[in-house]
Amino acid sequence: MLAELSIKNFAIIESLTVSFEKGLTVLTGETGAGKSIIIDAIHLLAGARGSSEFVRYGEKRAELEGLFLLDDDHHPVYRKCDEFGIDVSDGMIVLRRDLSSSGKSICRINGKLVTIAILREIGQCMVDIHGQHDNQELMNEENHLSLLDQYGGGKIKQALEVYLEIYKSFDQLRKKITQLSDNEQEMAHRLDLLQFQLEEIESAELQPKEDELLQEEKNQISNYEKVYDSLHTSYNSLHGEQRGLDWVGHAMNNLEDIGSINSTLKELSETISNAYYLLEDLSYQLRNELESLEFDPARLNFVEGRLNEINLLKRKYGQSVEDILTYSAKIEDEIDTIKNRDSHLSKLQKELDSILSDLSIEAKNVTSIRKNFAKVLIDEIHRELKELYMEKTTFDVNFSTKETTENEPKFTATGVDEVEFYLSTNPGEPLKPLNKTASGGELSRIMLAMKSIFSQHQGITSIIFDEVDTGVSGRVAQAIAEKIYRVSSGSQVLCITHLPQVAAMADTHLYIAKETKSGRTKTSVKPLIEEEKIKEIGRMIAGVEVTELSKEHAKELLLLAHSSKK
Repeated sequence: MLAELSIKNFAIIESLTVSFEKGLTVLTGETGAGKSIIIDAIHLLAGARGSSEFVRYGEKRAELEGLFLLDDDHHPVYRKCDEFGIDVSDGMIVLRRDLSSSGKSICRINGKLVTIAILREIGQCMVDIHGQHDNQELMNEENHLSLLDQYGGGKIKQALEVYLEIYKSFDQLRKKITQLSDNEQEMAHRLDLLQFQLEEIESAELQPKEDELLQEEKNQISNYEKVYDSLHTSYNSLHGEQRGLDWVGHAMNNLEDIGSINSTLKELSETISNAYYLLEDLSYQLRNELESLEFDPARLNFVEGRLNEINLLKRKYGQSVEDILTYSAKIEDEIDTIKNRDSHLSKLQKELDSILSDLSIEAKNVTSIRKNFAKVLIDEIHRELKELYMEKTTFDVNFSTKETTENEPKFTATGVDEVEFYLSTNPGEPLKPLNKTASGGELSRIMLAMKSIFSQHQGITSIIFDEVDTGVSGRVAQAIAEKIYRVSSGSQVLCITHLPQVAAMADTHLYIAKETKSGRTKTSVKPLIEEEKIKEIGRMIAGVEVTELSKEHAKELLLLAHSSKK
């Protein structure tokens, strides 16, 4: 849920912090008070397109910040945050966005700088905003398939996973066949290039880890003088009369004479004896290293030349000798494939035909499961519409098959189905696509009916309705109020409304007001107590002047709402 929203220098809002609760929160107030501005701020936090026009006049930048609390440890936003390297602890996510007057936008999630695209991906996992003319998700037919799949839940997901496993192999084979079927001139150019590259790599006669060994040898030859001086000095410090080993030997002999007196002296004697023989062995190793040292300028030139040759190949074919050899084996296979293109194409086509059979079976299974869930969805939508006094409205889920230019089924990562929601709002009228059917008031009710179903399956943290109840009244308004409240039982709902019936159903009622101080307009937000609710709902009923009758009517609405909630 959205727990807190902080707004600074945004439109007519100078500084405002609003806390939100679970359940249904309504925002009411006079037209122009700033209700929609608050929703705009949340919209921008969720990744909507910004503009310098949002920055309060005379200020350099607007600052928006929202704190979201997650109750579900398996919420999809965790996976998204992990994908983008965003740390989420204690189930808290803070979205922040700064808009400058120059038009630049800075976005952060839990303190990490992100792009607007990432902010949008994270924001859309938690916030779902529906405006009076802004029902894109439900109205856009491109989203209908995914909505049906979400509604079907685990059964459709499981069937799709089985299908997708086969589809990946199918898609890889299809790409290989397409690549091999390109025109002969392109293949000839590709073959010439690969043969040149292979010849260049093979002529170098690379050995595994050769670059590392040569670099080590180069370092040793280049530092010959330094190594020699250090080894020589170290050896002379240990070996010879009146040197390190000589004095350690004296100490060892002296301790041997008294080692038999007690256990402590014996232990000291043994320790220094071990140190003496260890140092003696090390001195022999130093001497051997000295004798093996050789400065060979010709060898150094050869090593440097060989390393330059290898580095040139690295720039073209990989970051290490192993990478180059791997690339060599890969293009050798590709050369063989191009030279024997016809036989390879025949083999790949047989593999594709074999996989295509399995893929068709799984695609039909996915379609069958989807159609079963579509029937259940249709019945559920009809029940919801009936409760909104649209019992004569007919809803349907229209299936069609994606096809290629050859009129064959077109297999994609989501199967072969194209799904679109159809509607008829009047008896005798044909079913038409959803976005070409409904009027404004009908659209609000249809959207609510669908939202009350789909919100249970989408995992959205906060759902925001911005005046979606426009164009309705009477018993329909009451039905919409009850429907919005029902949606809030599964998700936090914030709702801007002009309907007293909706306001009466609120768990929390926020009143938005504006005032003028020092020649500037400011917006304020106030949570209403019971008496203040009655007065505000009375204003919504009566209009300008609140009468005793309108207050009585408001009390009745609140009692009705209380009874309806039970």
